[in-house]
Amino acid sequence: MQFTDSHCHLDFPELSKNLPQLLQQCANNNIKRIIVPAVYPEHWQRVISLHNIKNHSDIEIACALGIHPWFLINHPSTKQTNKQLELYHKLLAQTVNEQRKNLIAIGECGIDVFKAKKNTDSEQTFQDNLKLQQDFFEMQLSIAKEKHLPVIVHHCQSHHYILPILKQYRLAKAGVIHAFSGSYQQAKSYIDLGFKLGIGGTITYSRAKKTINAIKRLPIESLLLETDAPAMPPSGKQGEINTPLSIINIFQAITSIRTESALTLSVQLEDNSNQLFFSDINSSANQN
Repeated sequence: MQFTDSHCHLDFPELSKNLPQLLQQCANNNIKRIIVPAVYPEHWQRVISLHNIKNHSDIEIACALGIHPWFLINHPSTKQTNKQLELYHKLLAQTVNEQRKNLIAIGECGIDVFKAKKNTDSEQTFQDNLKLQQDFFEMQLSIAKEKHLPVIVHHCQSHHYILPILKQYRLAKAGVIHAFSGSYQQAKSYIDLGFKLGIGGTITYSRAKKTINAIKRLPIESLLLETDAPAMPPSGKQGEINTPLSIINIFQAITSIRTESALTLSVQLEDNSNQLFFSDINSSANQN
């Protein structure tokens, strides 16, 4: 059995400082691929550089470029906000063009209502923050659509904002809803749009009954494994720095709630990653 961690921030210092040892541990545990989504322009080049690591041939590191909603805050004027949006649109489009052969997705991008509300002093400030997140989310979706790339979508208290926008853009490659936590009905709405769901440490907690019940019922073709390391440690590892090695814990949790065999699950989950992120790469390799 082989595994792909479809969402891991290897570029964060908690993981990058011991990267050679960590990658060797991953290889020893059959974690053969790690997808690293960038969260802000300042991180883009260091994420791209991970893709070029040559001395760990047992591990394939793939990268995505995006602007996470946590890095978006209200600006003093609409004019300044629009200028910032235009600047980053141009910067992202240019970097995607330059690095297209090294990229498998746009993201991490999305809408985070909790962050939009945090430390706000008025309803208007919250609405301004939310509008900024929505504008940047749509900007990144437009680039994904133009470049025929999937998106890695961050959500927090925001399904009701994200779903209408995704319906509007109807991306051909769709993408993944990162760290899905929600109901079966919400999950089905994303799947109907062609999206897959990133399943992480949440399902290792018994209190996550709504999400666990959804995962039991959903088609296995719609699921991906992810850790979100160094954040979101699984049950039993609270307070520790999470790593891609937690993929094993998450996979075991899935096998405990599904009826398929572990081998069937592992093969299908890898096929899901291939289909979403690597099908174009594999096609090009076969043609060559």
